[in-house]
Amino acid sequence: MRKVDVIPYQKNWNTLFQVEKEKLQCILRSEIEEIHHIGSTSINGMHAKPIIDILVVVKHIEKMDDYNEPLFEIGYEAQGENGLSGRRFFIKGGDERTHHVHMYQFENKEIARHLVFRDYMRTFKEEGQFYSQLKQNLAMSHPTNMEEYIKGKHGYIQKIEKKAIAWFEEGNNERHI
Repeated sequence: MRKVDVIPYQKNWNTLFQVEKEKLQCILRSEIEEIHHIGSTSINGMHAKPIIDILVVVKHIEKMDDYNEPLFEIGYEAQGENGLSGRRFFIKGGDERTHHVHMYQFENKEIARHLVFRDYMRTFKEEGQFYSQLKQNLAMSHPTNMEEYIKGKHGYIQKIEKKAIAWFEEGNNERHI
């Protein structure tokens, strides 16, 4: 059973991302198009589960299965698509997860969804504060039920994704990498 642990923003989260990014670059090399820090740990001031989410944009998603063993050697467990067609998902740390890697082929629409959500939350601090508080409340209400925690965030995330996409389509498309 995974504990729902939401903690205040940690300044070392970006450093943890950078360290892992370098490891992934060494393994995946020429298959990588881009690597981004996503999720709540990428948003300054956001309370989050202390899991670094990494988005890896690759040239050929089907080739990523060939990297399961080298990624396992640095602590990642392959989860396949894990419910999202066209994705390869890896976890590090088992039930005490420290990192998630989400891989998508360069033209997959999920890439923009992740990046636009992140950039919108970075730009609109009041939305970030509301989301941060929502996550804290859900973690207190469901400290040992990850499924209920995730379900509790779902409606708000969908609402923000729609706002973020509209914001992006209005020309606010400069990414905060």
